[in-house]
Amino acid sequence: MAVFHGVRVVFVLFVCGSLRDALSFYLPGLAPVSFCETEEGEKNNDVPDCKSTIELFVNRLDSVESVLPYEYTAFDFCADESEKRPSENLGQVLFGERIELSPYKFSFKKNLECQSVCLKSYNTEKAEEKAKLDFLKKGMLLNYQHHWIVDNMPVTWCYDVEDNQKFCNPGFPIGCYVTDTGRPKDACVVNADFNDKDTFYIFNHVDITIFYHVVENEAAGARLVAAKLEPMSYKYTDMEKPDCKGPPMSLNNKFKGEVKIPYTYSVKFVEDKQIRWASRWDYILESMPHTNIQWFSIMNSLVIVLFLSGMVAMIMLRTLHKDIARYNQMDSVEDAQEEFGWKLVHGDVFRPPRKGMLLSVFLGSGTQIFIMTFVTLFFACLGFLSPANRGALMTCAVVLWVLLGTPAGYVAARYYKSFGGEKWKTNVLLTAFLCPGVVFADFFEMNLILWGEGSSAAMPFGTLVAILALWFCVSVPLTFIGAYFGFKKSGIEHPVRTNQIPRQIPEQSFYTKPLPGIVMGGILPFGCIYIQLFFILNSIWSHQMYYMFGFLFLVFIILVITCSEATILLCYFHLCAEDYHWQWRSFLTSGFTAVYFLVYAIYYFFSKLQISGLASTILYFGYTMIMALIFFLFTGTIGFFACFWFVTKIYSVVKVDEMKAILRETELFSAKCEIPERDLSAG
Repeated sequence: MAVFHGVRVVFVLFVCGSLRDALSFYLPGLAPVSFCETEEGEKNNDVPDCKSTIELFVNRLDSVESVLPYEYTAFDFCADESEKRPSENLGQVLFGERIELSPYKFSFKKNLECQSVCLKSYNTEKAEEKAKLDFLKKGMLLNYQHHWIVDNMPVTWCYDVEDNQKFCNPGFPIGCYVTDTGRPKDACVVNADFNDKDTFYIFNHVDITIFYHVVENEAAGARLVAAKLEPMSYKYTDMEKPDCKGPPMSLNNKFKGEVKIPYTYSVKFVEDKQIRWASRWDYILESMPHTNIQWFSIMNSLVIVLFLSGMVAMIMLRTLHKDIARYNQMDSVEDAQEEFGWKLVHGDVFRPPRKGMLLSVFLGSGTQIFIMTFVTLFFACLGFLSPANRGALMTCAVVLWVLLGTPAGYVAARYYKSFGGEKWKTNVLLTAFLCPGVVFADFFEMNLILWGEGSSAAMPFGTLVAILALWFCVSVPLTFIGAYFGFKKSGIEHPVRTNQIPRQIPEQSFYTKPLPGIVMGGILPFGCIYIQLFFILNSIWSHQMYYMFGFLFLVFIILVITCSEATILLCYFHLCAEDYHWQWRSFLTSGFTAVYFLVYAIYYFFSKLQISGLASTILYFGYTMIMALIFFLFTGTIGFFACFWFVTKIYSVVKVDEMKAILRETELFSAKCEIPERDLSAG
């Protein structure tokens, strides 16, 4: 059901309407909820659809030291007995989000002090209870973080960082650990009382502060604009009547016997007249100082683009214009034969490449990924796929990929036919199954590891079957339809004819050999994205919130331009060196950016992350290989299309010149055979 709900979400994203009145505009699924104060057991009839009960939901727990997320109930916290779960879309399932209702109950504007939630007891003499306690300690040791949600808004933990700035983290830790040498780890540094060696300190109490804004001149009650908490640790003397005082709740690592952990909370409501509902996420996003670095990345990328644009313009306007003008000024057929540079290979430049079947399949899959990425980022820029709409980004991307099987089959069939291929059945089957099959096989292996570790990121079997159904029942038929129209249409017409006998390629210098050119071709595109790549990897592996889709879309456009221009430059240099094997080289030149991405991901793993454990390491590199393959197909396709356009344009001039040469030859022949009029009169 999660898959079909995710499909429905994507289609709903296209519909925007007034949910409150005709003058209001909200994104689908993100309409404000009104809250009002009522007496217990009464209903407020003055404000329609006004809620008094505030539900606090809990999400998965994750850690920067482990790739494995876990459900809230995996750590044996206090659970809600009703087991009420909101429906999850496909993107949430893929990211391992497991949202469920928490046992923390409160009503609007009803302050509570030190309310008891539950009491958990563990006896280390019993194997089952000891295993639960050990798993809880492991969560504190690896700094696993809670993620709570109120009114579709993260409950944040705000604390001071460097330069007197406040950072608001949309999560807070289970607890912390002081090593056997007395060094406090992670959150233990915030409290001087956490000083016992080889001891865990659990945050068993939270002070929750909810900020609300009363809507003026509108009978809509109040709206929640922020939710913050402060995690605390208390070791209560009276478990039945907690007073939120006393020393911290400590768990010595070597302690044996019975351990009791009480969980409590306090709630306070504060009116905020400054923050409006539409800008309630701003305080979280503004605490992440990334904007200046992002502008630096954009300016750095623009400098590279301007440099490449200047080089391409110099080639197009000076070199090619000079060559073409000189070619057009030749007066005789003999002069026309004195070709030079890139014109020498005009009879071989459109010769079908080796392994044309594989190249056409890659082009089809790359086209599918390119369109999917463009449309997804476009809607993300419009705000439809904001962090508030959980899972919408991944849902949109997956559904778009499924629906874009037609252009993949069409492009693969068209280019395979232009390469002179005849095995159309093999081509369409490879387009439908090769690249998606490799990705699915890798993903399935990662899912088996997640299943074995009991992680919440493990996709349920039903959802896995539903994804396979979308692939086989939607994507594959659409690919076959696209391939049918691609093979039915006539092949791509090339501007020049191909010679029957291949021309011998002269000895190449080091810089014009295939491998050095391919390696150099990926440097500039990677230079445009590596800063943006850092933030993307942080959002994936360090669980930081990513919201700057405007920057990302601009970098996407810059990447497309850079890949195109770098490939065109190197293609021209190789053609001038009389090497006409440009098809695979153009694809691999820009596609080699993915290799630099892979190298950077390895560097990021060892220098930026604190991931430990064999399972987490395998998962990191397994998912990284999927991203590298997708990036390879994406950038390689851009480079091939740019180079194909460039080669077609410049050799269309040669076609015109061949016709001119034929006309000159015909005129010379007619002039030699012309009989003078005086000879006719003499006869």
